[in-house]
Amino acid sequence: MQQLIHDFILLFAVIDPIGTLLLFLSITGGYSSRDRKRIALRASLYSGGILLMFVLVGQLLLTAMGIRLVSFQIAGGIILFLFGLKMIFGEDVSHSHDRAEPGHDIAVFPLAIPSMASPGALTAVVILTDNRRFSVDDQIVTSIILVGVILITYLLLLAANTIHKWLGDSGSAILIRVMGMILGALAVEIVIQGIAGLQGNPATAL
Repeated sequence: MQQLIHDFILLFAVIDPIGTLLLFLSITGGYSSRDRKRIALRASLYSGGILLMFVLVGQLLLTAMGIRLVSFQIAGGIILFLFGLKMIFGEDVSHSHDRAEPGHDIAVFPLAIPSMASPGALTAVVILTDNRRFSVDDQIVTSIILVGVILITYLLLLAANTIHKWLGDSGSAILIRVMGMILGALAVEIVIQGIAGLQGNPATAL
């Protein structure tokens, strides 16, 4: 249960449903309610597909490139920590781009990538499904948690206007900073575990 809670909190932080919600509100203001629902569904499907694909082939890709998972884990932890710092200090991390490029589907960019399927999220799913540390059953459970977080994000996007009115700008900002603190703490733990693994068996490859 502790591992399930850890995985959920980490994936919730890096996928950042609250930040995605704010981005969604900012770039879909001119769309009808029907179109916004379609955009929310496509963005969720695209990001979920990308993250699940990374669960399946992310570690194989690292192996092909000769990158040990402990090295990727340490680098990923540092990235997640910086991501958390940006959330805490108020930079619009989720999303350095708040408008889609002309001619592009906003469900793909910036909602699915780099908002929901962010570099931090891609890093997290590889670390949480390490073939050396987790069995296939564990990885399936993590994938289910991942799908659950994507589903939560989708439901938040459907209720975007109502939620924003309820939270207000101040409430949304507070939630983002709290998630940044949690993400920073989890990132430190990831780096510590990676360093411990590197010291324990530095020559071990993926």
